[in-house]
Amino acid sequence: MPRDWDRELAAFEAIVRSHPEPSVNEIKSINGTPWGVLVSTIISLRTKDAVTLKSSIKLLSRGGTPQDLINLGVEKVARLIYPAGFYNTKAKNLIQIAYILIEKHQSRVPPDKETLMSFPGVGLKTANLVLGVGFGIPALCVDIHVHRIANRRGWISSDKPDLTEKLLSDILPEKWWIPINRLLVSYGQIVCTPVSPHCSSCPANEDCPKIGVEKFR
Repeated sequence: MPRDWDRELAAFEAIVRSHPEPSVNEIKSINGTPWGVLVSTIISLRTKDAVTLKSSIKLLSRGGTPQDLINLGVEKVARLIYPAGFYNTKAKNLIQIAYILIEKHQSRVPPDKETLMSFPGVGLKTANLVLGVGFGIPALCVDIHVHRIANRRGWISSDKPDLTEKLLSDILPEKWWIPINRLLVSYGQIVCTPVSPHCSSCPANEDCPKIGVEKFR
């Protein structure tokens, strides 16, 4: 029987509806530009959501355009995004990206995956999140939550996020490509946690194979 994606994911949505949006989605609501999404996505790498949101707001209030960011300089950018993980490296990458955007893209973030992935510090996950959240272009962003839950639920079998993105895009209806990241990030934080997930609170508990789960609540 074909999987009823709408029913399954709508059940997850009902649980996370009152939960705060992931930081990058919050920044999109506040800032509203692909530049803001790109900046916050880079800050978010290996950084907790609360830190990402605070650091992104601080930086974008001073670096609202690529030129504004360049005017700040690397050291000030690093101070503004601290204590985000690898803040010095991220500051250097953000300044380099700002120069690239000014010199080659009229200061605008390009809506193109390959171009985005050519920027320093931008991989597949970041590029897809910028396309989806920043531009509304169908793109499937697979972070650790999407990767974990997709495998745990038995939707796909993959040991790498990039492979998960490919396999999931083959079976997930395109209408869910953009919202799946927001949905599963929140769901992975409050229900389907990495360790000892709250399976008793999950609407899919009875038919979940719980692949890789050793202990659950």
